[in-house]
Amino acid sequence: MNLSVTDSKKENFFVLIDRFNTLLAKLVPLICLVLLPLSGCAKEKEKPREKPPAPVTVARVGQKSVPVELHAIGNVEPYATVAVKSMVGGTVTRVHFKEGEDVAKGALLFTIDPRPYAAALAQAQANLARDLAMASNAREQARRYAALVKEGIVTQEQYDQMQANADSLSASVASYRAAVDSAKLQLEYCYIHAPMAGRTGGLAVYAGNLVKANDSPALVTINQVSPLYVSFSLPEKELAAIRSRLGGRLPVQASVPNSGLAAEQGVVTFLDNGVDPATGTIKVKGTFQNAGRRLWPGQFVNLLLTLDVRKDATVVPSNAVQTGQQGEFVYLVRQDSSVELRPVTTGVARGGMTVVEKGLSPGETVVTDGQMRLTPGARITIKKEKAGPA
Repeated sequence: MNLSVTDSKKENFFVLIDRFNTLLAKLVPLICLVLLPLSGCAKEKEKPREKPPAPVTVARVGQKSVPVELHAIGNVEPYATVAVKSMVGGTVTRVHFKEGEDVAKGALLFTIDPRPYAAALAQAQANLARDLAMASNAREQARRYAALVKEGIVTQEQYDQMQANADSLSASVASYRAAVDSAKLQLEYCYIHAPMAGRTGGLAVYAGNLVKANDSPALVTINQVSPLYVSFSLPEKELAAIRSRLGGRLPVQASVPNSGLAAEQGVVTFLDNGVDPATGTIKVKGTFQNAGRRLWPGQFVNLLLTLDVRKDATVVPSNAVQTGQQGEFVYLVRQDSSVELRPVTTGVARGGMTVVEKGLSPGETVVTDGQMRLTPGARITIKKEKAGPA
């Protein structure tokens, strides 16, 4: 009896499972029909929205004449420097100038006590006068003995002695003439004159100081500052260009940093005869008239050397040129307000403009600001267009 009841319960359980499976099979298609539109709407919502056009600033590619220039830092040097020293010893009795002032060539600078040298000159002149008188008398006696030896009144030996005495006194006269000239020169050395026009430096001695001949330090140093030199160094790769222009007038400008003064104009006048192997540079000098005294010896200045002028060069604003892994490029604006990444080869840059050797043509438009938001093919909106180069 118990076994039959159990079997009946099992049979009813399996019947219920079969009915549930049948009902589930009928509901699944209906559930799919309901969920299908909903899934489609979700997919439509997940589509990315288009990025708005990026605001950029653009400029047109132009043409203009661009100078080919080199920049360097130079050191101002005097055109000539003279260390004034005394040629005689003695006491400085007077200084005829103020230190730091300009002096003309031949201007009297120092006076050294001339009295000892004037006395030496007087003594030499007196010795010369004495020997002149003695030499004149000896020549006259030799002339008389020449007549007497012909008459046989005196011997030939006596005549020869008189002639030798006259010749000796003549040589003594020549010696004293040289002594007089030397004494005059020593006296002239007591008055020290400027050997050239220039600007004096600091005084090393003052009136009352005792100086020695050719002693150190110099009494004063004179620098010629108008004209003057500016020396600088350039890379050896520029040697050919400089040499080709050195025969003409190769202009160079020198300006004092942070001074606000106008640049001084000059020309290159010296090119060293060898390249420094340690630095790979060559020394160059420019000559400047320096009429306004804007340059000063020992000063460091900025130099601008103009090698050539490139006619009708293709130029763009320098901020349009970007640098990537493949090199330099610009974003070129197309007619449909999208941008194209255009590789370029650049040259010299000056005044905010860069020469483009290859990659662009005059009249094209490039992006100058806002490149960080751009990718190739991106659309743009122009917020400002800068005037292109003339």
